[in-house]
Amino acid sequence: MSYSGMPRLPRFNKIKIAAAIVTFIVIIIVMIESVVIVEAGHRGVVLYLGAVENRVLGEGLHFIVPFAEQVIQMEVRTQKFQAEASAASNDLQEVQTVIALNYRIDPQEANRIYQLLGVNYADRVISPTIQESVKASVAKFNAEELITKRETAKGVIAQAIRNTLSSNNIQVENVFITDFKFSDAFASQIEQKVVAFQKFLTEQNNLKAVRVIANQNVVQAEAAARANIAKASGESEAIKIITGQLRSSPEYLQWQAINRWNGQLPYALGGGGFPFFQLPVPQGQNQSR
Repeated sequence: MSYSGMPRLPRFNKIKIAAAIVTFIVIIIVMIESVVIVEAGHRGVVLYLGAVENRVLGEGLHFIVPFAEQVIQMEVRTQKFQAEASAASNDLQEVQTVIALNYRIDPQEANRIYQLLGVNYADRVISPTIQESVKASVAKFNAEELITKRETAKGVIAQAIRNTLSSNNIQVENVFITDFKFSDAFASQIEQKVVAFQKFLTEQNNLKAVRVIANQNVVQAEAAARANIAKASGESEAIKIITGQLRSSPEYLQWQAINRWNGQLPYALGGGGFPFFQLPVPQGQNQSR
């Protein structure tokens, strides 16, 4: 008996208790190593003794072989990558731009992407793809075309990026390209050309305005000429009608004189002439006395 008055446990019982504790701890560790939870927006790449297996784990709880299998989580949600790029145009002008894209990896190919590219695939593939795509695409355009055909050039760059990354199971959703930046000397040259072109357009518009006014004057002159011709034609026709009337009715001239008479008799009639007009003689009276 001990001095405390309590009986000592046999040595065998101590070993059993220790073994039970160790066994419990091992079981806990094995259970922990046998269970893996794949987070939302991720896929699990399974490694068996370091080798990539031909299966991809979805979101949620999964059981694996403890100590032999390991799970690497790969994000499959849309991500953003941005990089600066520089290139030379077809006419050897230095061009700089910034490319930003939204992308995501193919969830079914997460294990293959990890096997070929690793977790840092963005730095290994996306960044070089942007640089090479910009260089190859910008070289197809002159510097001025990169300004005048900006959207076309951007479309060529974006398509080149999409085609290259899709071959690596990386899906590009959107590509954003800032405006192309040139050297200060070339930018000044372009600005001068733009100013000269705007001046040319202004002069062209002024010339068109002058032509419009001239055409209007011509139209007005032609209209006045046609009006004069019509007036002369009308007067000529009227003369023809009057001449015809005089030929068919000599009294027509006397009728015109009466209509134009101001009410005053002439002081004298020329010898051998005829009176201005003759008053009607009442019936029953002698016409000459």
